[in-house]
Amino acid sequence: MFDTIHEECGVFGIYEKEQSDVASSAYYALYALQHRGQESCGIAVNDDGLIVCHKDVGLVPDVFSRDNLEKLGWGTMAVGHCRYSTTGNSSAVNAQPLVVRHCKGAMALAHNGNLVNAPELRRQLELNGAIFHTTNDSEVISYIITRERLLSPSIEDAIAKAMYSIKGAYSLIVMSPKKLIAVRDPNGFRPLCIGETASGGVVFASETCALDSIGAKFVRDVEPGEIVIADENGLHSLYSHCGGESSFCVFEYVYFARPDSVIQGVSVHEARQRAGRILYRENPVEADVVVGVPDSGLDAALGYSQESGIPYGVGFIKNRYIGRTFIQPTQGQREDSVRIKLNVIAETVRDKRVVLIDDSIVRGTTCARIVRLLRDAGAREVHFAVTAPPFKNPCYFGTDIDSRDKLIACRMTVPEIAKQIGVDSLTYLSIDGVKEIAQGANCGFCVGCFSGEYPIAVPDKMQKNKFEKKISAAKQEEETDAE
Repeated sequence: MFDTIHEECGVFGIYEKEQSDVASSAYYALYALQHRGQESCGIAVNDDGLIVCHKDVGLVPDVFSRDNLEKLGWGTMAVGHCRYSTTGNSSAVNAQPLVVRHCKGAMALAHNGNLVNAPELRRQLELNGAIFHTTNDSEVISYIITRERLLSPSIEDAIAKAMYSIKGAYSLIVMSPKKLIAVRDPNGFRPLCIGETASGGVVFASETCALDSIGAKFVRDVEPGEIVIADENGLHSLYSHCGGESSFCVFEYVYFARPDSVIQGVSVHEARQRAGRILYRENPVEADVVVGVPDSGLDAALGYSQESGIPYGVGFIKNRYIGRTFIQPTQGQREDSVRIKLNVIAETVRDKRVVLIDDSIVRGTTCARIVRLLRDAGAREVHFAVTAPPFKNPCYFGTDIDSRDKLIACRMTVPEIAKQIGVDSLTYLSIDGVKEIAQGANCGFCVGCFSGEYPIAVPDKMQKNKFEKKISAAKQEEETDAE
């Protein structure tokens, strides 16, 4: 229960025709995807059907030393994953890729997303004798694929059959002894793209920035519902689950993705600039300087400045050597961390009317501290502009948004929130506006966390379970702070 939207997971896979140092390629790609998951990471390497894996809790450079990478050895394929836990606890046992060994051969799986029917599927599998070693829904997917594999002529056919059972958000990379497969759910909630290495190999990744990190060339995005197979015969696809209406998570453009990535044909950097421009057109404010909260607010602040004519200023310096504020165990320590993480350049804001741009407000505590920093530095007025609509609903597709009782927009009106966080005015981007930021994107968008209208049905039991888990986590935090 922290005042931030938690990142997704990052997935990566590489298939080369000849043996090479695919572990190092996966390492550099995960480094590029580190923003998507900072709890745990892992790499599995395939050497002629033998899959070796190393994974643990921690950041990429902490989990992988040169010695660890050398032990993984060379191979023709590798799968990598960096994780933030949207389901399951943060522990080494829940780290991915998952490696499963069965009668048809080994399989490694990396998953980004969240299933809405995972509890139901898990119970069915347990009643039929399945034994789970993790608490995440990725293991549910692996069980269903291996079950279907027993009666299917190929791993890709087994995956196609499994997709009739699993519901929700999933961008998968599956590695069998001889094939590397990328899979995207029929709604296309989460990003997944295809690239080509300099040697003619195939790469799958959550974002194009991972391709850039290893010198691979972007080819295209995986289509919603598509199953893409890389093997000795080249690249080919199954389209049996394609053709539905896509609902890509719009918050990828607002916050999750790296600004140098291109997703669904649109630059994330340009989408955030456009968000700033639309924000000003919808809610013009008179001010002397526009300041962005690092990092995702910077591009939007530049767009706001360009549209309004108000000068853009560098208002904050971010300390790159401190972890995210929400890893601190108590509320008091988290408050101290905000000051350590961000420092105001007083010359930019002193005696000025400041427009402060950020991507979201969750509980309101962090932004209130940031506003206080500006006031302490001499800002005469602070006007807060947010490049997303108010969060009023949970997400069931892989984004860890608080329960409604903790979302400030569910408890207060906009003027009340403005008073609570200490700003002279508060404006949000509209739902229609946020749908327009990725102009030219070849997809539809999911805005369920803003509107409460979801692209697919969410079981009542899952909604209740998520709410109860959030309340339990809130109570634990309150008890920790009290101590």
